[in-house]
Amino acid sequence: MTPKTRLTLGRASVFMLVLSLLVGACQSASLPDSDAGDGVTTSEGLPSASSEARASTTTSTSTTSSTTTTTIPTPEPIPIAPPQGMELVWNDEFDGDAIDPENWTYDLGGWGWGNGEAQYYTDRPENARVQNGLLVIELRQEKFENSYYTSARLKTQGLHAFQYGRIESRIRVPKGIGTWPAFWMLGDKFDRDAVDPTNSNWPNVGEIDIMEYVGREPDLVVGTLHGPGYAGAGGLTRWNRQGYDIADDFHTFAIEWDSSGIRWLYDDEIYYDLGRDAVGNREWVFDQPFFIIVNLALGGTLGGTIGLDTEFPIYLHVDYVRVYQPVAGAGG
Repeated sequence: MTPKTRLTLGRASVFMLVLSLLVGACQSASLPDSDAGDGVTTSEGLPSASSEARASTTTSTSTTSSTTTTTIPTPEPIPIAPPQGMELVWNDEFDGDAIDPENWTYDLGGWGWGNGEAQYYTDRPENARVQNGLLVIELRQEKFENSYYTSARLKTQGLHAFQYGRIESRIRVPKGIGTWPAFWMLGDKFDRDAVDPTNSNWPNVGEIDIMEYVGREPDLVVGTLHGPGYAGAGGLTRWNRQGYDIADDFHTFAIEWDSSGIRWLYDDEIYYDLGRDAVGNREWVFDQPFFIIVNLALGGTLGGTIGLDTEFPIYLHVDYVRVYQPVAGAGG
């Protein structure tokens, strides 16, 4: 990677520190000490990447800012290998020169996204681009509109949506206290009031968090399901701890989803198996198409207080996103 700029305590940085502390004051400072146990559990103080799911109609404003060149080598390729009885129906290997507009669009804006997040999402190449066969999302410390950080959130909304199958991505998450990357899905009927962005039809449309990660818990990834009556801190969650820092390498994050339920996988190992009966007498809203989202947030209800020693810029690298579904007539 290119050299990063370390925060220093000059007058401008003191101002940034005060701002970060104010943002973090209302955020959870740490996750509970223990993993969720076997069986269906709620998140108990662990809100999801969308304590309120979100989509803004704000238009980004360009600034004079140079694009950083990342130097991370492309990882050893993983061949496309459909699970038994499935076929590849959609993918992006990020092998071109630019982000494919037929696959991805952007959420734009910096209003906190329902979670008190610090970043302003843009569609600039400074924040999202393709390099070395990877999608690069760059989180920058810079003044932009009403924010002091910029990043990107890409989505397939309005372009591609999927019901059932295996949805998989190979990702290298970033280091840094306060970072909050996610790979997730929202029901394709998701809609937000253009005048009042806090008014939406979430969680009734459903949300599947395939992967959430926070820099202050470097050995932990989280999978969560949100729907009517089981959302936010009450989402159905499973923690998956490892014996190493997850940000040290690329890992695959996936779900296998059918009419009976959803299973979460980390590096091809199932760590959470949630059947539709887990919601009890509440509505199961996962028999409909969902679109895909990948983003890198900072701070907020799950990201927590931004670390004083967090170095910028920060990168999220995505090797591919693939969707497999059952072969027509093959059953399953």
